[in-house]
Amino acid sequence: MKKDKVSFETRFWSGFPARNPFGVFDAIFDFAHLDYYKQNLREAVLHCYKGKVYRQDNPYTVFTFYTAIRDFVKVCHFLKGKSKKWKVRESSRLETAFHLSSLTKEEFDNPFLVLDRAFKERTLQEFEFFLSEITELSLSAYNEEPNTDLLTPYIHLTKMLEAGELMRERGVERVKKKKGL
Repeated sequence: MKKDKVSFETRFWSGFPARNPFGVFDAIFDFAHLDYYKQNLREAVLHCYKGKVYRQDNPYTVFTFYTAIRDFVKVCHFLKGKSKKWKVRESSRLETAFHLSSLTKEEFDNPFLVLDRAFKERTLQEFEFFLSEITELSLSAYNEEPNTDLLTPYIHLTKMLEAGELMRERGVERVKKKKGL
């Protein structure tokens, strides 16, 4: 049986197509730093409640941010449950833990847990709706109440960004199958 190839739509915002899910992480964090994504996500969510247009001087940056994060969420969904096939190399640096403050020790050791937990609680469509909702509301000059819970997906997405950065920093390797007992 032929496997379907997953299309990683990174050409629009990164300028080149990523060939694999970990290549998307490289493209995401080469395009902008983790702090950029976390700050833009936080500010977009806060602007949903303000009635002011976020990035009024350059609203196209919000759309570019939206497309990059949407592709990132799709890759995270693709990678959920892959901790049996892949593992993140162990960290030799302790300072990484300080700038990735929202992860627990267990999630820091195995970032795939973040993806599994996020998609157990929310579906891919719910994350995509969240991103559409914050993009629409943050670019609207009208003060409208969001139709959905924004806090839970925001927390999960922040943790997924940190987990993605960890996977990129440390690298991943295939889990070797154990030979018969």
